[in-house]
Amino acid sequence: MTSPTLNGVQTGRPAPAASSRRRRPRRGAFAANTAAAWAVALVFSFPLIWTFFTALKPANEVFGQDIEFIGSEILWSNFVDAWVEVSFGRLLANSLTVALISTALSLVVATLTAFAFSRLRFRGRDAVFLLFIITLTLPIEIAVIPLYLGFDAVGLVDTWTALILPGLFGAYGTFLLRQFMLQIPVELEEAAKIDGASTGRILVSVVIPLVRPALSVLAIFSFLGSWNNFLWPLIILNSREKWTLPIGLAGFSGQTGTQWELLMAGCVLTILPVVVVVAIAQKQLVAAIGAGAFGGR
Repeated sequence: MTSPTLNGVQTGRPAPAASSRRRRPRRGAFAANTAAAWAVALVFSFPLIWTFFTALKPANEVFGQDIEFIGSEILWSNFVDAWVEVSFGRLLANSLTVALISTALSLVVATLTAFAFSRLRFRGRDAVFLLFIITLTLPIEIAVIPLYLGFDAVGLVDTWTALILPGLFGAYGTFLLRQFMLQIPVELEEAAKIDGASTGRILVSVVIPLVRPALSVLAIFSFLGSWNNFLWPLIILNSREKWTLPIGLAGFSGQTGTQWELLMAGCVLTILPVVVVVAIAQKQLVAAIGAGAFGGR
């Protein structure tokens, strides 16, 4: 169908029927993408949904001959029992304290290290950075025994200092921020130097505001890593009053068996703070992806 004419001259605008036919494929593609997104979200969220409904079941219905999504009774009291059973309030306070301190210190260390590798020039910089990145390929289990022996030698076993320090010097945060800092134009720093700014002033006033999306991503990852850490706290902490949530949840498993309904209730309570953090920082995550926090040149 040709375009409508005005005094015998085509206006260049498509006819209504042709425009309508063009919109239909777009609407179909949008509907298909939306349905696919919901399907993927359902698949990934199904374990969490199953955990929640398992936490509401009676103990004798968690495992049975027939798999039932919802139990015969809805026992909200399981959450109260789980809270009391392992002193959940103390574990929650411990985990929040450790995670917040670890996150704050990790941001400081990673920012300074990334700035040195991306902006400062010194002999052997690239070789040191390569060795730094190689540590990403090493599993944490390799460092457990040397770390424990080192902290034991200085009397820091069973302390939060020994729990927090090893996580502050990971190469991932440094690599993430360095790749982002490499995208900042050098002209901005040169202009600041002409105005008399020192290196520290450039870092605080020029670099950090521009890498804020990447810092937000690193803060989320650091918080989640500390929040979910199980192996190192299990090894380095001996006192129950210093335990974090992952160790406390293991208390539902004993010699007489596992209290699965209480364990699932504890897992749900443990997940809630993480969901809140991710929901609050969702916009920062999107901004970081758009700004190139996961890339570099």
